[in-house]
Amino acid sequence: MSGWADLRGEVPRTVTVAGVAVGRGTKVVLRPGPGGDVLDRAVAGRTAVVDGIHQDLDGGIQLSVLVDDDPGRDLGERRQPGHRFFFAPEEVEPLAGQPEPGRRILVAGIGNIFMADDAFGVEVARRLGERELPPGVVVGDFGIRGMDLMYALGEGYDAAVFVDAMPRGEPPGTLTVLEPSLGEDDGGQAALNAHGMDPVKVLALARQVGPVPERVLVVGCEPAVRMTGDEEEVVGEISAPVRAAIDPAVELVESVIDDLMDQGGR
Repeated sequence: MSGWADLRGEVPRTVTVAGVAVGRGTKVVLRPGPGGDVLDRAVAGRTAVVDGIHQDLDGGIQLSVLVDDDPGRDLGERRQPGHRFFFAPEEVEPLAGQPEPGRRILVAGIGNIFMADDAFGVEVARRLGERELPPGVVVGDFGIRGMDLMYALGEGYDAAVFVDAMPRGEPPGTLTVLEPSLGEDDGGQAALNAHGMDPVKVLALARQVGPVPERVLVVGCEPAVRMTGDEEEVVGEISAPVRAAIDPAVELVESVIDDLMDQGGR
């Protein structure tokens, strides 16, 4: 954690460009400056959608964008390198007639698809990704990539919903909605595990690095099959009671999203 405190900074939800509030989802025309590289020149004049607002070590603001006609745009949406471009606010031109960016909610599917019921959150995220959700809602399959989730939590979301298998001693397939509470001193020794993800530790670590969403909820499912990762064989099948809970979980997450959208929406 040495030096990570230097990354702390308030990432704005929007920045003003030519009198227009620009945030995630804003359509822009790319106008890179003269000092840009060959990739900047290749996308100059093309339209794109702002994917996030970031702050560098010097306090400067950068906009990440997804180019509309990029054939690899889906890779950019999954945060893969080469298809997500970064520009300063003055290097984009907002398209006219767009509504001001509204509330932003991150839905994070969490789990290991090779550990039986631990794949619950990933499967729910996959199905949510096939549905029409309100503008401002971003669904991500984070699997066991704790570092990716940590950085996503710092991208100016108003709220986040974690979807994960959550053993609580209930009958298998039982769905629960919880709101974890972290004190100012929680997570002081938080660390990420390359082979799994503890979302509470990720949240604690994200708070050490910078601001996190004001509200974080967890939609959990009681697993029937629990694995530690030390087993000799992988189990790629979700148990029957947990699989039966997936569709109700999708509906539950949509209900949670609606409630969050109604809270302080503009």
